[in-house]
Amino acid sequence: MKQQTKELEKKNLQIDGMHCASCVAAVEKSLSGIEGVEEVSVNLATETVSLALDNQKVTEEDLRKAVEAAGYSLVRDQLQTRTLKIEGMHCASCVNSVDQMLEQLEGVQEVSVNLATETASVKYRGNLTLDDFEEAVSKAGYSLLREESKAGESKAEAKQQREQAKLEKAKSRMWWSWALTIPIMLWMIPEMIWSYAFLGETGFQLGMILLSGAAIFVPGKETMVSAWRSAQNGTPNMDVLIGMGALAALSTGIVALLHQFGLAPPFHSFAGIAGMIMAFHLTGRYIETKAKGQASDAIQKLMTLEAKEATVERDGEEVQIAVQDLQPGDVMVVRPGEKIPTDGEVIEGESSVDESIATGESMPVQKEEGDEVIGATLNKNGLLKVKATKVGKDTFLNQVIKLVEEAQGSKVPIQEFADRITGIFVPVVLGVAFATLGLWLLFPGFFGDIAIWASDFLPWINPNMGEVALAFYAAIAVLVIACPCALGLATPTALMVGSGMGAENGVLIRNGEAIQVMKDVDAIVLDKTGTITEGQPAVTDVVSLSKIPEDQWMALAASAEKGSEHPLGRAVVEYAERKNDQLTNPNKFEAVTGKGVRAEVRSQESGDRRQVLIGTRNLFEESSVAINDSVEKQLSNLEKQAKTAMLVAVDGQVAGIIAVADPIKEDSKKAITKFKEFGLTPVMITGDNERTARAVADQVGIDEVIAGVLPDQKSAEIKRLQEQDKVVAMVGDGINDAPALTQAQVGIAIGTGTDVAIESGDIILVKGDLSAVVKSIRLSRATFTKIKQNLFWAFFYNVVMIPLAILGMLHPLLAEAAMAFSSVNVIANSRRLSQKNIQPEYEK
Repeated sequence: MKQQTKELEKKNLQIDGMHCASCVAAVEKSLSGIEGVEEVSVNLATETVSLALDNQKVTEEDLRKAVEAAGYSLVRDQLQTRTLKIEGMHCASCVNSVDQMLEQLEGVQEVSVNLATETASVKYRGNLTLDDFEEAVSKAGYSLLREESKAGESKAEAKQQREQAKLEKAKSRMWWSWALTIPIMLWMIPEMIWSYAFLGETGFQLGMILLSGAAIFVPGKETMVSAWRSAQNGTPNMDVLIGMGALAALSTGIVALLHQFGLAPPFHSFAGIAGMIMAFHLTGRYIETKAKGQASDAIQKLMTLEAKEATVERDGEEVQIAVQDLQPGDVMVVRPGEKIPTDGEVIEGESSVDESIATGESMPVQKEEGDEVIGATLNKNGLLKVKATKVGKDTFLNQVIKLVEEAQGSKVPIQEFADRITGIFVPVVLGVAFATLGLWLLFPGFFGDIAIWASDFLPWINPNMGEVALAFYAAIAVLVIACPCALGLATPTALMVGSGMGAENGVLIRNGEAIQVMKDVDAIVLDKTGTITEGQPAVTDVVSLSKIPEDQWMALAASAEKGSEHPLGRAVVEYAERKNDQLTNPNKFEAVTGKGVRAEVRSQESGDRRQVLIGTRNLFEESSVAINDSVEKQLSNLEKQAKTAMLVAVDGQVAGIIAVADPIKEDSKKAITKFKEFGLTPVMITGDNERTARAVADQVGIDEVIAGVLPDQKSAEIKRLQEQDKVVAMVGDGINDAPALTQAQVGIAIGTGTDVAIESGDIILVKGDLSAVVKSIRLSRATFTKIKQNLFWAFFYNVVMIPLAILGMLHPLLAEAAMAFSSVNVIANSRRLSQKNIQPEYEK
């Protein structure tokens, strides 16, 4: 059995000094000799090398030495991106601490830390290693997870096991804290109600200190260590507030105990509360960990969809192998009811396939020989033989997971405001806590009157405990009530749920910023071909306008178009081949961008070379081929029917017209009606002439049309709309429309089959219809609404609770419970997003 393929990192390097094929061979040989380098591909033209390597065995220094040993130099300013998995973060201040430490590393250009996914995306230049990142993360008070999968274990299983272990650890700490705290509570009840202290006052105080101390430093050890490290590095986090609150409460018990021996003044003890603070804190941490895991259900579901085994043909026999061992070219046998193991092409058989995991559509899709299929989709009712075309990281499913993880790692602009606040939150709260202590001590009469007044309706306030005790009581409450956790979770949890939900519905959000910008879009520009229409034109009319027989000039036209890759040209060729016309390859072929083609074609009848011209009026005018009124009338009639009419000339004389139509997609009109209901102005952009474009626009209900635009002019048209103070979203195929998609505030790219890695789109649609755009708009708006709600409640909580704590009206335990509730509330609110139905009404 084959050994499991190790997951390798892709790395690109810039090499200086190569100038011939021998240089390429030298560099390739030197790099291939490094242990851990599995693949090397050197490109002389770009002077780059692409590597697949084990990053735990190979360092940047190893690569540099190998390149220099070959006689060349490594250009070190290549920008690289690395995603780090970080353990121990649980609040926005943690995020800020990690961000600051990573940014201090030489060569780091940009850092984006995500609390919900507990990852950091780092863009850097130079030779930084995983050890460098680990040291920086450790200085911030957290640990870097070096991801390793056991043999036979998938990435999804490894991730699940890590999440389960983290949850079990949080659960264990919670139960141990309560095992120590419940005796404290039972011991305190008689003392509070009947003033009876079991084991006497000294024994009672000593018991409170020992049990609370154990709760703080045993199950709460990680919290206290994190607090110490972050305080040491000058980046205090939430644990500092909890640690100081618990220690302050514990210290009052020590003072009270010393008083029993005449070594300190009388003081009200809050030692029992110290253990309870930690118990409530660890309970909140457990609930938060569990809720965060549930918030990532969608991405977890995606990661567990892939098949585990594949049946392949080897030497005429069927054998079972692990999916990780599949290689491109393997022929997989997929029976009814089985998952298709990886992306491929059907080479034998016919069946319907459930592709709902990719497109969100429940109706199965018919597949036959030559059709592409997506890994992890379900074969319904026929036996298929599929040739594997993509495996491992290149598969559709892994591309989707990568895009969703990228989205979850990105930041929404609104988060910048929250980040600025959380960056100074903990130091400010520490200042407020010390100020509270000082104010209560300076103005005991004023605050004492508030305590007396509040004690009438708040049973936990005891005005008789003394001025200093009341001051400590209020200060401790301030420390444990302040919560940057909710602020830090507000955006990433909503983005996590929204991006995962989108992936389940065939809507892939690549850039979190698109979610915020989408709500402001007022113009949506739609490319005609392939977006509004099917993008697969077919010949509908052939009109003869000369004495040359139709089959002859049509064969000449189709022969000329054999040199073209344009969809209209392919439609003409396919039409002629179906009629069994004899075609030849053209000579002196020339494609005139956006206008047509000209070529020299040998006639099948006479053997003479004929000059053939096919295209628009503009091309014919430039070529001095006359178009009379009769021909113009024929053209106009066809264009009024939303057909693209191409003129054909043979030896400088008009021979006929070929009309091609691109059918409008079934849902285009309904979707465009929905855009208008959303308050968007739909605009169609096309290279077709005004008349043809207008005919299509009228059929789907679009009023504004930009026609006759060459591919490289589309971005200029988008810019022109933006100069009219419009916020523009562009929908296109992501290839020809890439500049326009990039120019638009939001680029919505239509995926092409199993290839979803379209760099120009902020949002990628797996299924190429406009109903998917409706879904993306609804999803973006719903996600941003959740982000706003989360931030509102996070701010509202702190704005209301901190003043109450300052006034001494909050019991520290209630404060800690409320703090935990605020975080859980934000996560729960984000999870409710998954209940949102983003399907258009006409599809339900």
